[in-house]
Amino acid sequence: MILTELRMELNELNYYYNKLKFGEDNFHNLMKYRVKKILLISTFYDAYIFEYDAKLSNQIVGEYHSLNLTTVPLIISVSTGEEALKKIREEPFDLIISTMRIGEMGPFDLSVKIHEINQNLPILLLLTVKTDITLIENNSDKMGDVEEVFLWNGNPRLFLAMIKYIEDKRNAPYDTSKGFVNVILLVEDSVTFSSIYLPLLYAEIMEQTQRLISEEQNDNNKYLRMRTRPKVLMVRSFEEAIEAINLYKESLLGIISDIEFIHDGEIDTNAGFEFLSYLKEKQIDVPVLLQSSDASKQPKAESLGVKFLHKKSHTLLADISQFIYRKLGFGSLRFTDNSGKEVGMAKYLADLETVLPSIPPESLIYHSRNNSFSAWLTAHGEIEIAKRLRPVQISDFSSLEEHKEFLLQIFREVREQKNRGKIVDFSKNVLGQDDVIIRIGSGSLGGKGRGLAFFNALLAIMDLDSKFEKAVIKIPKSVILATGVFDQFIENNNLIDIHVDLTDKEIKKQFLNGVLPEQVNTQLFQFLYYCSCPIAVRSSGLLEDSQSQPFAGIYATYMLSNNYGSINERFEQLTDAIKLVFASVFLKDTVSYIETLNYGIEEEKMAVIIQEIVGNQYESYFYPHFSGVAQSYNYYPISYMKHSDGVANIAVGLGQSVVGGGKDHIFCPAYPQIEYETTEDMLRTTQTKFFALDMNPERSDLLKGEEVTLKQLSIQKAEKHKTLRHCTSVWDYINEKLIEDLTVQGPRVINFADILKYNFFPLSDILVEILDISQKALGIPVEIEFAVDLKKTSTSLPAFYLLQVRPLSQTYEEIQINKKDICPEKALLYSTEALGNGFLKNISDIIFIDPVNFDKTRTQEMKVEIRKFNEILKKEQKDYILIGPGRWGTRDQFLGIPVNWYEINNAGIIIETGLANFDIEPSQGSHFFHNLIALNIGYLNIPYHHNKDSFIDWQYLRSMEVLNKGEFFTHVARNTPFSILLDGKDGKAVILK
Repeated sequence: MILTELRMELNELNYYYNKLKFGEDNFHNLMKYRVKKILLISTFYDAYIFEYDAKLSNQIVGEYHSLNLTTVPLIISVSTGEEALKKIREEPFDLIISTMRIGEMGPFDLSVKIHEINQNLPILLLLTVKTDITLIENNSDKMGDVEEVFLWNGNPRLFLAMIKYIEDKRNAPYDTSKGFVNVILLVEDSVTFSSIYLPLLYAEIMEQTQRLISEEQNDNNKYLRMRTRPKVLMVRSFEEAIEAINLYKESLLGIISDIEFIHDGEIDTNAGFEFLSYLKEKQIDVPVLLQSSDASKQPKAESLGVKFLHKKSHTLLADISQFIYRKLGFGSLRFTDNSGKEVGMAKYLADLETVLPSIPPESLIYHSRNNSFSAWLTAHGEIEIAKRLRPVQISDFSSLEEHKEFLLQIFREVREQKNRGKIVDFSKNVLGQDDVIIRIGSGSLGGKGRGLAFFNALLAIMDLDSKFEKAVIKIPKSVILATGVFDQFIENNNLIDIHVDLTDKEIKKQFLNGVLPEQVNTQLFQFLYYCSCPIAVRSSGLLEDSQSQPFAGIYATYMLSNNYGSINERFEQLTDAIKLVFASVFLKDTVSYIETLNYGIEEEKMAVIIQEIVGNQYESYFYPHFSGVAQSYNYYPISYMKHSDGVANIAVGLGQSVVGGGKDHIFCPAYPQIEYETTEDMLRTTQTKFFALDMNPERSDLLKGEEVTLKQLSIQKAEKHKTLRHCTSVWDYINEKLIEDLTVQGPRVINFADILKYNFFPLSDILVEILDISQKALGIPVEIEFAVDLKKTSTSLPAFYLLQVRPLSQTYEEIQINKKDICPEKALLYSTEALGNGFLKNISDIIFIDPVNFDKTRTQEMKVEIRKFNEILKKEQKDYILIGPGRWGTRDQFLGIPVNWYEINNAGIIIETGLANFDIEPSQGSHFFHNLIALNIGYLNIPYHHNKDSFIDWQYLRSMEVLNKGEFFTHVARNTPFSILLDGKDGKAVILK
C-alpha cells in the first residue's frame, strides 16, 4: 500500500516535471510523425538532374539547417520498381517518392505492391514532364495507392514541401486538438499550381517561425515554436474542403482557394464562391484569398470582401507572399493613419505594449474592425487569446481609450503567460512580472539560482495556490547575474589570485574598485528605474547549495533599502553589494570552508541574485510578519513525531533571528499544535528582539558588514506596528494560561498560536506540501527558507514566499547505540540529541569551557580565545572535541559563543551543553547548524533540564592532562584516541573513555 502511494506521488511529480521540461502537457508529443528516411524511385537521368542540376541533397540539408530543423532526412535512390520493393523489404522508410517512368513496373502498380508490404507507407508521385498531368487526369481511376501528385518545376524546395505536406497531413489531427496548432488550408486542384504554392507557403511559414523564435526569451519556448508552427493542408475538391473545415475550423489561420475546382465529381466554375457561402453560414471568419485563371471572377470576389489574385499575373507569387505576410499576420503589424502614412509598427509581440498607446483613434478603429489584432496574435501562436479577442467589437466599450486599455491588458496577459515559470533573458518588458526569473549575462545561475528557477517553474505549473484558499505561494521577483558576469569581472579587473597575499578587508576594497561589464551596468540601471523597493543581493555560488556540499551562510547577503538619493547613488550601492558578494568567494572563512570540502578556490564561480525583500514598511523599518526555515528531516523529534515529519523554526521579522541561531519558535509542520517547550520555558526563551531593514534614506557603508543596513528592534516595536496580532500570545496572570488577546496586560510569548493552532494562515499545510514536493524533486531531505506577509487587501491574499531551497546531507552506516549496553563509568559523555554518523577513533584532544568559567556576557572574548586554540591545533593537524555551553555559531552573543566557522574549523566533534540557568534549545534552522550537517561533523547536545538520559563526566575532563589553559578554555589530551560512536538514524552518540 505504501509503495503504491509512493509510486502515485512520484508519477504525479513526473507529470509536472514533463510540463516543466516541455511546456504544456502535450507539446512534446507534437509532430510525432517525422520523415527521416525517403526512398526515391527514378531513372538515372532524373536522379542526376535532381542531384547535380538542382543540387537536391545540398539544398535539403541547407534548408533544414537554415530553418533549424533538427532531422535532415536521408534520401536513398533506386531506379526500378523491383529494386524499390527489395529495399522496402530490407529496411524501413517513412516516405516513397516515385517518378513516372521507372521501368517495366509503373508507379501505380508499384504503389499497390508497396502497400502489400507496408500499408501505412505514404507514396507520392513526382512528375518530371508537364504533359504527364493530362495522362494523370485521364486515368485518375487507375492511380492505385498513390496519395498525391506533384510536378517538378526545378525548385528544390518542392522536396521540402512534399516532406512537410506528408508530416502535416499525418500530424494535424492530434497536433491541432492537443497543441493549439494553426492550419492553413489550400484548396487547389491544379497539380501545376499546387506544386508552386506549397513550397512558397512552407518557405513563408518557416521564415515566420524563425522570426518568432528570435523573439522568444527562453529556450523552452524556442523548442516549442518549432513544433507548433502552422500546418498546411491541401485538398483537391469541394467535398474535401468541407471535410477539412469541419475538422479544423477551430484551428484555421487562413484559406487560399481556387475558384474553379471539382464539386460532385465535376469541374464547378463557381465552387470557390459556394465554398465562401459555406464559410459564412458556419460563421468561420478567417482571412481568405481567392485566385483563378479567369480574371472576370475578380469583381464578384471583391464584392464579397475577399482578396482576389489572377493566376496569370506576373506578380502572383509576390502577391501571395504579401497576403500571407499581412493578412495572416506573419509580418509586422503596421499602423497607418487615414492618409495611409505609417504611424507605428509592431515587429514583435512585446512591441505592441509600447506602440499601442500612441496609435491615433482612426488607425485603432480600422485595425479593430479588420480583426488585425486577432489575426496577428493567431499567426504568433497565441490562438486562445486571439479567439477571445476576435468577437470583441469597438461598440462594446464606452470609449476608444477603454478599448485601447483592454487591448493592452490582453497583450500583457499574453506576454506574462508565455513567460510564467520561465528563465527569461533581461528585458525592460519583463521587469515587474511575477513568476519569472530574469537572467543577466551567460553561464550558470549558481546553486541558489538553480533552486529558485526550478521551484519557480514547478510552482507555476502545479498551481499550488488552488490548494489553499487563504494564501498564495510565490517566489519573490528575482534578477540573477549569471556566473559569466563573475568570470568577466574577475578577468577584466585582474583579480584571479587576489586571495593569496591580501587580508579580507583589502580584498573587499580591491573588488569595490573593480568595474562591472558595461552591458551589465546598463541593465542594472534599467532595473533600478523600474524597482525602488527594498532588495536583497544574495550569493549563488556554483558549488553552493548543491546536493553534496551545502554552503549555508558562507557567502555574503546584503539587504538594501534602495530608497535614497539619486538613481546614480542607488546604482553605486547595488553594484558595491554585487562586488562584495563576488569578493566573498575569496575571503578567509570561505577559502577555509572550500578547502575543507577538498575543492580548489578556482573551481568556484559566483552568480548573484537580486531579489525583492518580502514585507511592508512600518515607520522607518521594513520587514515581513515572520520568516523561517523548515527541514523535511527532523533531527530531534519529540512525542510521537517521526524524523520524516520535518521541523520548522520561525521568528517575527527578517530571517536573521532564525538563520543566525537566535531566539525563535520551533514546531513540527505535521503536528503544529504540539509544543516543544513548556509554558514556563516559553516565557523564559521567547523572542524579545527582531530584525528589520533600516529605511532611513542614508547610504550605508557595506564594508562594515552584512548587517550594517539592519536594525535589531524590541518586540514591543512590532506590537506598536500592529504586526504581532497573529504571532503572539499573552500570559494571563489571573487564569495562569496563555491567551491570544493583545489587549490584555502581561508578558508576550511569540508562539504563533493563531497560525499554528487556529490556522488563521495555513502555514503548516503549506510547509508539509512544499517540503514533500522539494524532497521528492531533489531526491534527498531538504531545507527551505521562507518569509510570510500576512497583509490582506481587497485584491491580494496573505502570501507565503519561498526564498531558498537547499539539500540536507544524510549518510548512515550501520551504527546502533543502546544505552543499556553502555557502562556510565566507561563513557565520557552520552547524548540522545546527536547528529552525524559513523565510528571515529582518531581524536585524542578536547577543548572545553568549564561551566564555572562561563559568563554569557563575555562570549565575544571567548570567541577570540577559541580561535587561537583552533589555529594551534590546525597547525599541528589535529582534530579535537569542542565542548561549550549554549549555541555555537549563534549571532546572538547571549545565546552562546558567536564563532564563525573558520574559527573552529578543526573541530571534529562539537558539543553544546546546558547549565542550570542557561539551557538553550538546539537550533535546527541556523546556517551554522546546516553546514555542520553538510560536513558530517559530529554535533551533540547535552541539555541540563529536559533530558535526563544525556550526561557528561565533568570530573573526568578536569582530571585529564592539561596542555594549554586560557581564561575560559582548557585544552586537554591523552595518548590514546577516544572511541566515538555516532548513530545518525536514532540521533544518539557516545564518547568512550
